[in-house]
Amino acid sequence: MGKNSERRRQLVLLPCPFQGHINSMLQLGTILHSQGFSITIVHTKFNSPNPSTHPNFNFLPIPDGLSDNDISSGDTVTILWEINVNCKSHFHECLSQMMMARQGPHDDVACIIYDEFMYFSEAVANSLKLPSIILTTMSAATFLARSALLRLMAEGRVPFQDSMSQDPVPELHPLRYKDLPIPMSGKYDTFLKLVFEAYKIRTSSAIIWNTMDCLEPSLLAQIQQQFQVPMLPLGPMHKLGPASGSSLWKEDTSCMAWLGKQSKHSVIYVSLGSIASMDEKQLAELAWGLASSQHPFLWVVRPGSIRGSEWIEALPKDFKENIEEKGCIVKWAPQKEVLAHGAVGGFLTHCGWNSTLESIFEGIPMICRPCFGDQRVNARYVSHVWKVGLELENEMERGEIERAVRKVMAEKEGEALRERAKNLKENIELCIKEGGSSYNSLNRLVEMIMS
Repeated sequence: MGKNSERRRQLVLLPCPFQGHINSMLQLGTILHSQGFSITIVHTKFNSPNPSTHPNFNFLPIPDGLSDNDISSGDTVTILWEINVNCKSHFHECLSQMMMARQGPHDDVACIIYDEFMYFSEAVANSLKLPSIILTTMSAATFLARSALLRLMAEGRVPFQDSMSQDPVPELHPLRYKDLPIPMSGKYDTFLKLVFEAYKIRTSSAIIWNTMDCLEPSLLAQIQQQFQVPMLPLGPMHKLGPASGSSLWKEDTSCMAWLGKQSKHSVIYVSLGSIASMDEKQLAELAWGLASSQHPFLWVVRPGSIRGSEWIEALPKDFKENIEEKGCIVKWAPQKEVLAHGAVGGFLTHCGWNSTLESIFEGIPMICRPCFGDQRVNARYVSHVWKVGLELENEMERGEIERAVRKVMAEKEGEALRERAKNLKENIELCIKEGGSSYNSLNRLVEMIMS
């Protein structure tokens, strides 16, 4: 996978404008740049990445047509639908100008790589006679679960009654109905139209996956049977191509010094991701659950993630006095560095796919508290298939949180989780080494683009 100095062909990458999707696309860009390609990131003005963090890339913003109301609603389904309606002509114009400005034989656009939820890109690529490749930033399990939603809706099984929430979903073991990746907004019709368009794989040359053959072999094989295009699992992409500074929030690195004062595997790291929010009651339950566990904790509380509060002013009055030096609370953390730190022994997570992969790669057992969408699928696989974590079944209850932290950090069940996590980490390390499945997929991808 060495760099070819003569290979300067240009790739256009189009990320979906949400944190986890942006991270994956920038990581892919870093990987392909290391292979000698020139990288142009075309992005929406909404949640635009910071160009200064990737000085070797060219960044081109396009209008997305989103209103202030669309953005403030936080409704990801509506935002994505609007982007796909609004961006097609702007993307076409952007690419046309790039192609006209071509100066040398290696300046041509070799390929467009787009996030699966930016599916308008495919029609633009076809109209300009450019090859296109899809990047799927979710797990193979989520892809299959989302595909199944279309069938379940047609059969009248979705939306489902509360009484069915614990029932197993036919042909989707080990998922229950409550684990299905349904939208937070409950807008089934728009969401399913979005999924239908995103998963209508038509003329793309391949699908890139941020997953590993050793993690989801049977699921990737199942998808390969459904779609007769090459499947290229390149995960974990954060290890093949670290994307420095791709966070939409400023990372507080002071927590690393605090971690340095803690003993080995003693800290529970807590982060519920870039979108989820909670109310004051849930905040208090989580706070007291952590305090009662008697384990040191590093807790990420994103500004604005507590409904009705700017930051942590809604924490119970006596909480800070109660924890003293036992806890460290930050607005955003350098997560990959935190999970790689020897003091961290467990991760209380929302189970977004990037967080799940980062935790698995560092051999850190998880306490899963999924909030919506693919997080529920990931949590179920973490706890019931890979068995490297526990899932919190209740909304947010201090006693359950305390018990889960103690189990993972100090009891035999936690030791078993840690041992399985360590074994999984070793298998994944083999995937990215020379001759491993992710390594080989990258070589196939480079050859495909060059041909």
